[in-house]
Amino acid sequence: MTNRVLHLDHSKEKSRAYFELLKPRLSGLVVFSTAFGYMLANKSFLDWPSFIFFLLGGFFISGASVTINQILEKHLDLMMSRTEGRPLPTERLSRNEAIVFTIFLILSGSLLILWGSNMFTLLLSLLSLVLYAFIYTPLKRVGPIAVFVGAVPGALPPLIGWVAASGSLSHEALIIFGIQFIWQFPHFWAIAWVADEDYKRAGFKLLPSGGKKDLNTAVNIMVYTLFLLPLGLLPSYFGLTGLTSGIVATVCGVLFLAQTFQLMKDNSRKSALKIMFGSFIYLPIVQIAYLMDKI
Repeated sequence: MTNRVLHLDHSKEKSRAYFELLKPRLSGLVVFSTAFGYMLANKSFLDWPSFIFFLLGGFFISGASVTINQILEKHLDLMMSRTEGRPLPTERLSRNEAIVFTIFLILSGSLLILWGSNMFTLLLSLLSLVLYAFIYTPLKRVGPIAVFVGAVPGALPPLIGWVAASGSLSHEALIIFGIQFIWQFPHFWAIAWVADEDYKRAGFKLLPSGGKKDLNTAVNIMVYTLFLLPLGLLPSYFGLTGLTSGIVATVCGVLFLAQTFQLMKDNSRKSALKIMFGSFIYLPIVQIAYLMDKI
């Protein structure tokens, strides 16, 4: 009986570790943005089984991306307080177990995406995986160019969702890609500012302007946030959505921008933290507004 209980506890711990590898909150945000693009492009009755298979496949591919990231950065995760408790640094899972899990995620995710959408969508999903796991990941120790590279896979989910629903790449898909692409910069840089001490221990160089937490970096964050104001109006301008969502996007953009002025004033971690949380709030609210305006 005792052995059985120990076996069950061990199985639960393993399952929990595998689930942690997926970074469910991050992968969930990826799925949300993908669903947004899909529903925005969908012009007919929603095929729920295909939609669910597609999103599940996207969750698996996203999970594979972040798992590869953790495999490659296991030794670096050990150096940072925010990552030292992950499954690989704590050896709750071995590197080989993570590799086998990654292969399973890629194969099953690819099949689900093909089942729920089309080959073009699958190719874009795999491109996103390659860019994030094998190009962005090593570039983090090279310099802030990593943020520009990482912004591409970070902005692909809504575009992938659009292609899954429509079967084609259009200017509307590029618009929603562009909004999320520019959003990545204040989002990434605010996180890098907040986690600067940890990142330095691991050798990550993500902040612009020489990697300093100063006025120049704060100005960079402000400028890219400012770009969101005209970009947020493009879906309304091109008739993808109505005027209401354009107003919501503008109001959210102004509030988001206002947070950057405080960072320019005091260069504090507290202000950077507010921008980081503001970025998490801005994107889903604006995307929901676009969807509601379409309905």
